[in-house]
Amino acid sequence: MKATISLVLIIILSTFTVWYMDPDFVINYLSYSTINLLQGKLWTLFTALFIHADLIHLLGNMLFLLAFGNALERELSPAKMLGAFFFGGLLSFLLSSLFYPLDTVMVGASAAIFTLSAISMLVRPMRFSWLLLSPIGLVAILYFLYNAVAVYKGILGEISYISHVIGFLIGIPVGISWSRKWRRNLIITFIMLILYILLLSLLWDVIMSTGASSILRL
Repeated sequence: MKATISLVLIIILSTFTVWYMDPDFVINYLSYSTINLLQGKLWTLFTALFIHADLIHLLGNMLFLLAFGNALERELSPAKMLGAFFFGGLLSFLLSSLFYPLDTVMVGASAAIFTLSAISMLVRPMRFSWLLLSPIGLVAILYFLYNAVAVYKGILGEISYISHVIGFLIGIPVGISWSRKWRRNLIITFIMLILYILLLSLLWDVIMSTGASSILRL
């Protein structure tokens, strides 16, 4: 847990510091892009993980990093959590470059966190997160499916859904190698997903039926 909190604090401090720096310097020397990589700025693969575009971007990522990072740190070790974070983040930047123009600027820890989520899903999906108010395996698969659908639909914008999917897929083989019960845990995850969908369907039917009866009484 200490490693996760330290990582979160460093990212927050780095992001706030960058917000007060010259934007051109941040883009050319701290953010990741294929152009920066081709110019030999290899360090941007690392520094870009600690930069976030705005407060919502930062807070959202830190919430999920705390949830999945703490889970992995407790189940495995701080070293494995940190190794997975940086491995997933750096590799996601490189692979994402195949899908974007050379001058596309990428910042943020989202893809690295998706790597942690996939590993957490395969290591202990039933661990309950009070931050997310849900088992981490369920959150991981739901968030992945949401981003996969966004990629399939071709949704564009400032969010790199492709990088998120890549980060998650990177975490799958890592999680398999670190979990002896990954098959069982994957089945548990899909069972939770099915139950979640059934529950949503039931709630939707109740809401719709209540609404219909209300209309009839007017």
